[in-house]
Amino acid sequence: MQTKIKAILGFSLLLGAVSMISPAFAETPAAEHADTHNHAAEENFEWPGIYTGFIPCADCIGVKTTLALNKNSSYILMTQFVGKSEREFVEKGKFAFNKASNTIILTPRNSTTANSQQYLVGENSLIQLDNSGNKVTGKLAERYILRNSDITANPPSHSGHH
Repeated sequence: MQTKIKAILGFSLLLGAVSMISPAFAETPAAEHADTHNHAAEENFEWPGIYTGFIPCADCIGVKTTLALNKNSSYILMTQFVGKSEREFVEKGKFAFNKASNTIILTPRNSTTANSQQYLVGENSLIQLDNSGNKVTGKLAERYILRNSDITANPPSHSGHH
């Protein structure tokens, strides 16, 4: 349990440090009212959220993946190729919701849509899609799921501290 708390605190501190270096996009009340594309699936999908998973990798143990989606349609994607490198890669950008396919599309800053990544929106989860926008099939399909790791849902118990 302490390891999980340390990991969550470490991630929170890292997100804070990253946002201080390069601040995330600011959201204004005017932008909220101008946002008229609130579809049913988009409204049911809890924003913001932090999604984590361990995605399969061809030349490493797996890709430790953390995706933070912000209310203002910005994101931070953190990946680490476990067994290959200790380095954690951080990518920032914007995402868009596609109502027709019930997917979100990540578009990194300083990049083209050719580098975008897609996820199918599920209940408290995101399913990483292949480069063609299709669900991955086969025995590893279940490993392409990022789960919402809402750290406020179950606050730690402080029963031992009075």
